[in-house]
Amino acid sequence: MNVEKIRQDFEILKKGIIYFDNACMTLRPNQVVEEISRYYKEFPSCSGRSNHQLAIKATEEFENARDKIRHFINAKSSDEIILTKNTTEAINIVANSFRFENGKAVVSSDREHNSNLVPWQFLEKKKGIKHIIVEPDANEEFSMQNFENALQKNKTQLVAIQHSSNIDGYILPIEKIIKVAHDFDAYVLVDAAQGAPHSKIDVKKLDVDFLAFSGHKACGPSGTGCLYGKKELLENMDPFMVGGHTVYNSTYTTAEFENVPTKFEAGLQDVAGMLGFGKACEYLEKIGLQDIEEHERKLNKIITERLSGIEGLNIIGVKDWEKKCGITSFNVKGMDIFDIAILLDNTKKIAIRAGMHCAHSWFNKHNLKGSARASLYFYNTEEEAKIFCDELEEIVKTLNK
Repeated sequence: MNVEKIRQDFEILKKGIIYFDNACMTLRPNQVVEEISRYYKEFPSCSGRSNHQLAIKATEEFENARDKIRHFINAKSSDEIILTKNTTEAINIVANSFRFENGKAVVSSDREHNSNLVPWQFLEKKKGIKHIIVEPDANEEFSMQNFENALQKNKTQLVAIQHSSNIDGYILPIEKIIKVAHDFDAYVLVDAAQGAPHSKIDVKKLDVDFLAFSGHKACGPSGTGCLYGKKELLENMDPFMVGGHTVYNSTYTTAEFENVPTKFEAGLQDVAGMLGFGKACEYLEKIGLQDIEEHERKLNKIITERLSGIEGLNIIGVKDWEKKCGITSFNVKGMDIFDIAILLDNTKKIAIRAGMHCAHSWFNKHNLKGSARASLYFYNTEEEAKIFCDELEEIVKTLNK
């Protein structure tokens, strides 16, 4: 993987910015921006509605983008790809459309993003399901033993679990989790917002029932995402949002719904955005997800080893870089995390994130006010990693004098 050549695809990187906030949102290559522009310049029309030439072209390109997303995760059919605004909407479709049974349980890890936590809290109140949190082992890693115990003790209908943590980058043993869940006759929804852009995910090989991820974390436009679902499951689910585009006929008292995936895609979709999302998936596949994963690990090793030697700095969560993607979260004794982020930005144009990273439950459990988080991607370099470590070390030394 030629990182220096790849960096030429990203205009913002030519401004001297070190962008280490990829877990929040990745940058977009020129190819994605140009694909969005192509829609507005060449066929700016509704997809799936009118039958003039512009609309026909828009529909063809929209469905072509859907197929690129399908190919990205190796789904069996494009009918299994529901296009959404983001991962949050995708998870909410399952939460509100899947036929949950009263008294059954949804099981999750202790480190879920709010998008894969709050919908289940709502279901506890609305539908009488139980939401069970699996406690980790002593190393903060996912405990398969505790997971199996939770499945044995509860009538679990769904396991809703993340692929990779946006707190510390820890990659959960998804293959094992899915197999064990199926052994207990439970379905599995994987939040792959932090996984799909960084690791090769094959939904057929995993045999996962549902999977959600966002375009804005995968070099695509904001406001784009998808829900994958096995077709037979989607066909047995009622739509969450209804209205235009979801029905093929209606009277004043009845409505007849479209087939999947259209019945879940209410209203006019972001055609330009989805073309950009499809192009982003194509772009990442061309680079190679395995190469991306290996590159991130190499950079994370550099950062982890350097930060481990800074006095007063504590890497939070799982500390073994070999079990993580390109995320390192940390706190420094006696220092405000927001001050750290601001100083890095002001001194070397290093962009990181400070806060609870939409995982308030985990930070509250550990009595932490948040963390500073550096998150990497394939366009980041070893030199940037070293500059980040040098500057952070200098900031810590200066403020601790």
